[in-house]
Amino acid sequence: MSEAFEPKILAFLCNWCAYAGADLAGVSRFQYPSSIRVIRTMCSGRVDPSYVIEGLKSGFDQVSVFG
Repeated sequence: MSEAFEPKILAFLCNWCAYAGADLAGVSRFQYPSSIRVIRTMCSGRVDPSYVIEGLKSGFDQVSVFG
């Protein structure tokens, strides 16, 4: 029997919007997969599209930008 697939996810989170939600989830002790890597940005509009491409080239299955 093979292991279940767990995708590697890279998430760019806006400091003023999405990061606050992720921080609240951590403070509230909600569980989320350890395969998610978070990068805090000052604004989601400042995330260069090349960062998304580099994330995919580096082996992440998904790259998301949250604002």
